[in-house]
Amino acid sequence: MSVAASVVQPLPSHALMVLLLQLGVLLLCALLLGRLAERLGMPAVVGELTAGVLLGPSLLLHLAPGVGNWLFPQSTEQMHLLDAVGQFGVILLVGFSGIHLDLKLVRRQGARAAGVGAAGLLVPLVLGAGLGLLMPAALRAPGADHTVFALFIGVVMCVSAIPVIARTLIDMKLIHRDVGQMILVAVTIDDAVGWVLLSLVAAMATTGLYTGEVLTTLGEVGLLLLATATAGRWLVGASMRAAGRAGVPGLPVVTAVVLMTLSAAGTHALGLEAALGAFFCGILIGGTREFDTASLAPLNTTVMAVLAPLFFATAGLRMDLTSLADPEIALWGLAVFAVAVAGKFLGAFLGGLTTRMNRWESLALGAGINARGVIEVIIALIGVRLGLLTVEMYSIVVLVAVLTSLMAPPVLRFAMNRVEQTAEEELRGHRFLSRTGAAPAPAPTPAPTTTADP
Repeated sequence: MSVAASVVQPLPSHALMVLLLQLGVLLLCALLLGRLAERLGMPAVVGELTAGVLLGPSLLLHLAPGVGNWLFPQSTEQMHLLDAVGQFGVILLVGFSGIHLDLKLVRRQGARAAGVGAAGLLVPLVLGAGLGLLMPAALRAPGADHTVFALFIGVVMCVSAIPVIARTLIDMKLIHRDVGQMILVAVTIDDAVGWVLLSLVAAMATTGLYTGEVLTTLGEVGLLLLATATAGRWLVGASMRAAGRAGVPGLPVVTAVVLMTLSAAGTHALGLEAALGAFFCGILIGGTREFDTASLAPLNTTVMAVLAPLFFATAGLRMDLTSLADPEIALWGLAVFAVAVAGKFLGAFLGGLTTRMNRWESLALGAGINARGVIEVIIALIGVRLGLLTVEMYSIVVLVAVLTSLMAPPVLRFAMNRVEQTAEEELRGHRFLSRTGAAPAPAPTPAPTTTADP
């Protein structure tokens, strides 16, 4: 066989043209609707998901089936091209979620936040798994194991979204408050454990529900944590410091992308979720000494302004809201939403009370960690890829992610208006917010009888 005969043929011209049109149309609609959502006081992710919903089976395929089928053909090859771009965006987005982690804050408030995080994790996990066992087979993908499906729903219920919550706290000028910092640490703990649990469930879905396989997966997770804390920490730290000292424009950005993608490939090779490797790598990058993460601002802009909106618009394409017109599906959707909200609020509220926080602070905790946002959308897509979720169940999970993110700001504002700001918090706020050029919010005046529990 000649060399020429063994060369893989390039992407067909029509497939390339359709892909480019898909990317351009999705990104344009995500940009416009994302900005509109922000003007209406909603997270941009709501508009970005809506872009995909409008261009997908929920609307465009009904109004103009010819256009919809031509622009977004339901062929495996074409959808895989679009998914490949989205998966790259997911890896970098989750990696940046890890960079948001403040290791000093975790060490300082870790013990107290562990109680809040554990309660906010275990209560929705148990309630979600129980609800998953009760769900009808119509919401499970064909061939999906009932127990694995239920465990997956439990994981869906227990995760939060560091990027959405961090952005919400900054926008509301609550990031410097004790409650705001407690929310960040608790969410970090929940997300880290949630990704590990997701990897376990993914292994069960792909290899079967066997004790030996579960123990092997647990061993792989333990090995991954050990490697991350030792060789991984040294390698990532040395690489990022070298890139920062080189003085070559863009080198820290390229180095971070290489490390995140290789870390994702490594965890994927172990049979774990690729996003878990990116998350741990992001934590190591954010915790690297003598390296200024501000040099990664161009990459952050690219991810948040291009890759993330494109991913969410692609995720919206998989939603079919017309399926929720079925009364039975709608009732199960309402049940999922109710359990998701009740589990997080109850867990965080109880966790806050047990760590001697008053009822308003505990309510604020529940509001903060209840926001699922981007992480739940990513996990929902993983559920589809693992063959666990139907289109109807996927649509329900994504709707829960959007609605819980919309709930967070008003409930946080209501609760924090009843918590008096301390002098230490005010000083911390001046230090933190001065870096962003924003002035800290004035201390809210609490109601005389509601600043603390009786």
